[in-house]
Amino acid sequence: MTSIQDRVAKAVTPELIAAFRDEGAVCIKGIFSPDEVAALRAGIDANLAQPSERAKVASRPDDPGWFFEDFCNWRHNDAYRDFIVRSPAPSVAAALMGTKTVRLHHDHLLVKEPGTRQRTPWHQDQPYYNIEGDDNVSMWIPVDPVPLESTLEFVAGSHQGPWLMPRTFMDKEAKWFPEGSLEDLPDIEADRSAFPIRHWALEPGDMVCFRMLTLHASGGTQNRRRAFSIRFVGDDIRHAPRRWKTSPDFPGLADELPDGAPLEHPLFPVVWTRDAGQVGAI
Repeated sequence: MTSIQDRVAKAVTPELIAAFRDEGAVCIKGIFSPDEVAALRAGIDANLAQPSERAKVASRPDDPGWFFEDFCNWRHNDAYRDFIVRSPAPSVAAALMGTKTVRLHHDHLLVKEPGTRQRTPWHQDQPYYNIEGDDNVSMWIPVDPVPLESTLEFVAGSHQGPWLMPRTFMDKEAKWFPEGSLEDLPDIEADRSAFPIRHWALEPGDMVCFRMLTLHASGGTQNRRRAFSIRFVGDDIRHAPRRWKTSPDFPGLADELPDGAPLEHPLFPVVWTRDAGQVGAI
């Protein structure tokens, strides 16, 4: 197998970096090896067998499928931790962000079982989080084939716009920012042709990378769709404690990390530096 540096240099071209910065979402084909995907798939299955206390079902009881999410499992899931530090992911994050340091913010498992009707509605990620700043990248990494009808879709350039109101996926409740404090999302589905929508069919080994403010959504699925998402942050990211429970939440962090501080905390380990490259372990 070629080295991580060679794989990243081949995949993350200047054109891809420019597209990431301009459009806020890109697809990278075949960046992960079959062995890396197999190890990640085993980690996902272990997570499904032993969910954390943060796990939740994001589909209704009458949904013929099942939409499952879990968060922040890297500290006790060996396969996740190894993938985060030993796969090309941190080096890709560094290349896309152009920062001196890359930290892990959190991991996020998303599984839609066959027949799931529940859509993932249009939303931005960053308003759900406890951070401010522009140096960020989310990676969405499937371990099953994902056809166009159930893949992630993005509105190109939307990361350059305002923060939009985060709502619960099923009930559309404003559980985070107070109602009326942020602009509501446009009705994208009512006139899809008015928006520059980007989407890609994906195979195991591929991933999509996007900014935390890029509007994105996905449909239900007829086939099993297991995906692992890694949220990385860079130099300008600062802690932004909220008066409400963020998603994911970090209980007690506001007592340890001041508002506006860099994320220098064991919950957010450094995974890459410009001087040393990828770290060996976290």
